[in-house]
Amino acid sequence: MNERILGHDNQVVKRFFALDTQTYKAGALDVRTKEMLGLVASLVLRCDDCISYHVGKCLEAGVSEDEFFEVFSVGLVVGGSIVIPHLRRAVDFLDQTSAQRSESNVET
Repeated sequence: MNERILGHDNQVVKRFFALDTQTYKAGALDVRTKEMLGLVASLVLRCDDCISYHVGKCLEAGVSEDEFFEVFSVGLVVGGSIVIPHLRRAVDFLDQTSAQRSESNVET
């Protein structure tokens, strides 16, 4: 869908996507830290698509289960109890994605 969106000649959309890409590159903060921050923000904003995206990126960056649960705790404390349903979906997505990765590693 990103290709479809970026295929349209819209400068604002293209610049926003470029800004997002630049934001998550390594700088004074490493990629792992930035993705964990993105996950906290997504939990607080209660955006399930964003949460799933950042869980996946955190896994790619090598975030451990213990680190995930610390990130989840920050999101929960900042966002309050309304975050709980999104936290549940985040953990479910983490478990499913981790299981798929384990299966892929066994097959190779």
